[in-house]
Formats: sequence, C-alpha cells, structure tokens
Amino acid sequence: MTLSNYKIPGGDQLLNPYKILSKIEITEGMRVSDLGCGARGPFSLQAAKMVGDGGIVYAVDVMKSALQSLNTTAQMRGINNVKTIWADLDVVGSTKIKENSIDLVMVINILFQLREKAAVIKEAYRISKPGGKILIVDWKKTNIPFGPSVDLRIFPSKIKQAGQQLDLILEQEFNAGPYHFGLLFSQKE
Repeated sequence: MTLSNYKIPGGDQLLNPYKILSKIEITEGMRVSDLGCGARGPFSLQAAKMVGDGGIVYAVDVMKSALQSLNTTAQMRGINNVKTIWADLDVVGSTKIKENSIDLVMVINILFQLREKAAVIKEAYRISKPGGKILIVDWKKTNIPFGPSVDLRIFPSKIKQAGQQLDLILEQEFNAGPYHFGLLFSQKE
C-alpha cells in the first residue's frame, strides 16, 4: 500500500478526509496547511500520511488544547510530519507561515465559526504558492436538525466571489458529503 492509499481511521462520520483528499493531486513531499484543524485533526493526519516523511503539514487552530490533542494523536500513530501552530484565523498573517510557501491549504468546516470569513480565505491565499491549491469545505446552507445554525452557514457563491476578488481559479466544485460542499481553487502561476 502506498502512502497515498493509506486511510487514517476515524473522523469520517460527516466528512471523509481520505475520499475528499483523493480528489486532489497530493504527492509525497508536498507542504500542506490545515487552517482550523480541530482536536482530532482528521484532514491534517490524512494529508500527513499522503505527503510522507518528506512533506509537512502545518495544523493551525485557535484552541491550544486542540493542538495538544492533535500532537498526542499524531505521536501515537507514528506521524512525525505534523507541526502545530496557534493562530487566530480572523486575523490575516496570524499563522506566521511564510508567504507563497504552501502547496495545498485546507479550510475544512470552519467558516461558520469565524467572524471574519474573508480573513481566512485571504490567509489561505497569502500562504499558498503560485500554482498552489486552496480546498474549502463547509456546511451546505440547508436546514437540518444538527450542525451549525443555517444563519451561520455560507453559500458557495460567496466563497467563489471572495476567490474571484483574489484572482483565484475555481478548479472544482463538488459534494463533499451529504451535508457539505467542496470548492478547490488554485493560484495563478
């Protein structure tokens, strides 16, 4: 089994990290950032396996306890290429990740939590390199009995508009699961 075929167990009840990341060309040695990784970090851990020991995943979150939990899980699974970073994603530049340095930036299921939704998209743009990809996955704006309030959810059209303002190219729009949409952008080279 190659690293790109390795599926991290767990964390896929609503979103399947392996299935979603398999839609993207992830290769060994890539530099990835997961903005708003969460305590379980399923996308960070899956990406770390896919990029291999020569790659790195910067797992970013505002909650220090989430970062500690993710570090523990990564260590228990023998994943050594995840670096956790504390940052307030409502503030552009707070990740302190070098500009134009990341091959793939993931913004998974966090936009509904942020006051400054445009700030995290601008941060993703700032750190992604020319030709780099930005993956955004979030809740569909439908009324279901779980998940965030519909009022907090964002239409994909608003994200596309923000992407256009940054001169991003929309490469894919897809269903990321029954309750989520996915958008894959790339930066112009």
